[in-house]
Amino acid sequence: MAQLTKAYIRVFWYKQLFENIPVQYNPTELSFDKGAQIQEVNIPGLDSPLLQFVRGQNEKLTIDLFFDTTEGGTSGSVTSVTTKTDKIYQLIKIEPDRHAPPICAFYWNNKGFPGNNVDGKRIGNQSRWRFRGVVESIKQKFTLFSPEGVPLRATLTVTFREYKHLDFQLKELNLNSPDRTHSHTLQQGETLSSVAARHYNQPGQWRPIAKENQIEDPRRLTAGAILAVPKIT
Repeated sequence: MAQLTKAYIRVFWYKQLFENIPVQYNPTELSFDKGAQIQEVNIPGLDSPLLQFVRGQNEKLTIDLFFDTTEGGTSGSVTSVTTKTDKIYQLIKIEPDRHAPPICAFYWNNKGFPGNNVDGKRIGNQSRWRFRGVVESIKQKFTLFSPEGVPLRATLTVTFREYKHLDFQLKELNLNSPDRTHSHTLQQGETLSSVAARHYNQPGQWRPIAKENQIEDPRRLTAGAILAVPKIT
């Protein structure tokens, strides 16, 4: 019999090591919601407007988490289920140093996680083995109480909104537009080959950049200089 893999939430507290919060019972459903913002471009005389992709939208993950503390009975010396649910509820609260709720990630199985098997040749480095985001909403439903009114059973509906900082997105998307002209500000240590690799995905195509910018010696580059990166076919 295969060993049960437990899901957990990893919390990246501000300026601290991460903390893993295991769920008591694995969820029975994972609900993902991803959209794209599409703009209609109206041109007189056409049968329908043209569509222009504007940007992607944050993906959402919604899960139902069940908690129960009735193992030792439902009366007398009982343990409140809030000892477990408050660990999840706190993730929507503001951290004093961050001035925002903490960043979290939902983990379960890194091989079969939804989005792990996308085609990297066609969409870049956008496969995933977890869902990283911030808690957008938590709905708590308490369904069983002790005679003294202590909550013993609860279901939490938790919605995470996808979080990706700018540098991560640029590396993940690996955008490549060799058929368009770009400008590039040279950084310390960069070469024409690295610039060609960045914009063309072909480091050997550095000569068109050298020609466009009238660079006679590609080994003598000045950090901070702005290069024109011509389009290539």
